[in-house]
Amino acid sequence: MSALVEGLPDAISLRCLAYIPYTLHPKLELVSRSWKAAIRSAELFRARQEVGLYEDFLCVCSYHPNNTWQLYDPLHNLWTSLPELPSKRTHLSYFGVVSTSQKLFVLGGRGDAVNPVTGDPDDNFPTNEVWSFDPITRTWSLQAPMLESRLMFACCVVDGKIIVAGGFTSKSKSTSKAEMYDSEKDVWIPLPDLLHTYHSTCTGLVIGGKMHVIYNGVTTVQIFDSLEMKWRVEDYGWLAGRKAVVGDSLYVMTLTRGFVVKQDGEDWQIIDSATQFLRRMGMAVVGFRGDLYMIGGVIPSNRAGGYLTKLSDVHVLKLRDEKPTWYCAAQMSRCHGTVLGCTELRI
Repeated sequence: MSALVEGLPDAISLRCLAYIPYTLHPKLELVSRSWKAAIRSAELFRARQEVGLYEDFLCVCSYHPNNTWQLYDPLHNLWTSLPELPSKRTHLSYFGVVSTSQKLFVLGGRGDAVNPVTGDPDDNFPTNEVWSFDPITRTWSLQAPMLESRLMFACCVVDGKIIVAGGFTSKSKSTSKAEMYDSEKDVWIPLPDLLHTYHSTCTGLVIGGKMHVIYNGVTTVQIFDSLEMKWRVEDYGWLAGRKAVVGDSLYVMTLTRGFVVKQDGEDWQIIDSATQFLRRMGMAVVGFRGDLYMIGGVIPSNRAGGYLTKLSDVHVLKLRDEKPTWYCAAQMSRCHGTVLGCTELRI
């Protein structure tokens, strides 16, 4: 890099640039070639760490043929778009998404692709592809593939390692297989199988530092102990509904009465009403920065054969207030409708 700021050593200039919000980096790159090199350098992000600066973003992907992802910046209440994920599969869906090591990971799923066995189009053919997005270079890269192709599976990060379990290997075949990914070594290793497998979608939540696998319509939870490397089964009596973890506590948006409930084992406490979301399908419910976010989704028409209303709005329940209250955040600028993936990314 040539001199970034006239009269200042580059080390000082980098520290100054470190305080500029990440969402403004694309504009800084337009200043000069040396600024572009600096903005996409590991040295700048080391400078951010040295001054103790980090930013939390919400990463969201909804239905889009080019697999578009957006970042939500809560401090400036704005959305920006990431470069398009360069997979050959368009309309990617039913994938897993997590973040670790300051990177975004998109795993498995299915999309519009050609079946490599028959050569025919096959929307239901799952993939074991793993993509990572590096916010420093702002590029997507293929990582080591999962040991098994899968979709509709549980996916979590525990102790910096990505764990996937369950799901479907084809449209009709469920799997009990589990595996773990080390992002530093770019390698997958098999884990013990789930104790029970059901013919339904499963999701993963991390509570108390342990991965909890939940199947739709099943009351029991399968918990993975990463120290003993084994699964156990518990029945916590959790209410049915959309679930999210906020500050290591479980929150449920109940499907029957439309309440947001804080669940602690079999005990639960009503936090606030959420009846305005009862008719929504495909909405994301996620904990972020101590609050609960309701993102996107679709509302079906009351008329037979009517159209779906695709939404891009974002509602936030401020749990940090003494009395939780709802407010509207900025709408997504490109994504709308059914949310396919949502996770937090710290940069």
